[in-house]
Amino acid sequence: MSTDDRRSPQMARPDYFNLTVDYAGPVAMLVVFVGSMILGYPKGPDRLLAATWGLVAGSAIALLACFIVRKRIAPLPALYGGAALIFGSLTIIFHDPAIVKMKTTVIDAALGSLMLGGYALGRSPIKILMGEAVKLSDRGWRQLTLRFGVFFLVLACANEYVWRTQPDATWVFFRMPGLLILTLVFAAFQAPLILREAHNPDGEGDETPKA
Repeated sequence: MSTDDRRSPQMARPDYFNLTVDYAGPVAMLVVFVGSMILGYPKGPDRLLAATWGLVAGSAIALLACFIVRKRIAPLPALYGGAALIFGSLTIIFHDPAIVKMKTTVIDAALGSLMLGGYALGRSPIKILMGEAVKLSDRGWRQLTLRFGVFFLVLACANEYVWRTQPDATWVFFRMPGLLILTLVFAAFQAPLILREAHNPDGEGDETPKA
């Protein structure tokens, strides 16, 4: 094996199963909402309430499938799926679509605060969420923690603006696929950092931050 091969970044393949679990609920919500638009029923706020049933059902099925297949639920699917069940159920019980709209704000604001709080304390919570996807130096983890902390807070602010000022349809499409596209684009821009700070077998920069 050449020296260049030994120094190549150690990155695991994307876990498509976990990605499916993460987005099953929002996709189901989008499908129900678009279907109701095509059928013309229900209308008004009831359309978003109907779509919320899709969010709750999709999230519940995805979490159950994850537990059956993997015998455990990874942190991100547990967080997003659990929040979808809680906020979605409250939306249906109280007949108030604003509750499910606020879910993204609450979760992303909490994640952003967690990242920046960890960064201030010299820790890297992002490592727990990413699992074995990448292996970075201490400096790399800290930089990634700071960047994702700011990114999550920006998403929270963007969600607040969209749901409070735009029609339900605009918010639904912003939620899916809008937020997914924004996240993928942001993650793509982190590739240079990940490649630069990836661990190598020679042990350079091998100090691992506390999660």
